[in-house]
Amino acid sequence: MSNPVVVEVTRGPLVESRHRGAIVVVDASGRRRAAIGDVDAAIFPRSAVKAIQALPLVESGAADRYGFDSRELALACASHSGELLHVATARAMLAAAGRGEADLECGPQIPSSRAAAEALVRAGVDPGPIFNNCSGKHAGFICLACHMEVDPRGYVEPDHQAMREVTAAIKGMTDTRLGAEMRAIDGCSIPTFAIPLDRLALGIARLVTGEGLAPKRAAAARRLVAACQAEPFMVAGTRRIETEAMGRYGSRLFIKGGAEGVCCLGFPDLGLGVALKCDDGSGRASDIAARAVIAALLDPDYPPEEPVPTRRGRPVGAMRPAEGVVAALRDGTGVN
Repeated sequence: MSNPVVVEVTRGPLVESRHRGAIVVVDASGRRRAAIGDVDAAIFPRSAVKAIQALPLVESGAADRYGFDSRELALACASHSGELLHVATARAMLAAAGRGEADLECGPQIPSSRAAAEALVRAGVDPGPIFNNCSGKHAGFICLACHMEVDPRGYVEPDHQAMREVTAAIKGMTDTRLGAEMRAIDGCSIPTFAIPLDRLALGIARLVTGEGLAPKRAAAARRLVAACQAEPFMVAGTRRIETEAMGRYGSRLFIKGGAEGVCCLGFPDLGLGVALKCDDGSGRASDIAARAVIAALLDPDYPPEEPVPTRRGRPVGAMRPAEGVVAALRDGTGVN
């Protein structure tokens, strides 16, 4: 099945580029409320599942043992921009467990924040793994291992005890068999599993509602979602859609993007989870698709478009949902 165009990019009066993809809306029972494209296809969710990956950190008691509040828990769910507060918080998380940057196995990364990257250049500092957008998540994995009294070395490997707990959380939340044949390696070196898009949306619906979860897991999910909603900057950073949208809607919205054009959204009051994937892996396209979801399900006044500017800042086009996408999501119809 060929996925339809979900996002267009205009320049002047013409469409210059088109992005195809799939979007699915489900409730916590798994019932589909809307579907665009091939939502049965398995995709790698990448960083969009970080809040699910953080469940064992809370469920195990590690978060309480190390005194983590909303800021630390949000960073454990984050793909942060490498700004000062992100890096300082990741260091504090590691220090709480008696560990440091040398224990991180996520690899180095230049901050995605241009200002943060330029500050490192001016200071003559090489960006180590603490600047990796996943360093908060990895700090959480290390803290989980330490709390379990397991050597954190090798925590990125599939058979490490901490990673087995993380994998089990994803399996349980999405009702998906996560066999080795569906496993690959994420950019930060941990396992990533291909999951059908509608099962991914189910996991998010359960995450934001607690429905169908054991009491302990439901409580952990509520705590992590609330942390992200309270500290959206920690989830992402300056001028990022997670920061802007959760900052705007608070407890009404959960949103987390992932690499290669993936994004997940949860609407606690509506009992809905959403997963989307842009075929070409475009982050700009997944941001616009996420905006379309918010406009369709939460706030019709939310602007689903973003301008295309010149280098002098003059708007000369727009990135926008393709015709019919917002209506299809709102009305529960399909787009082919």
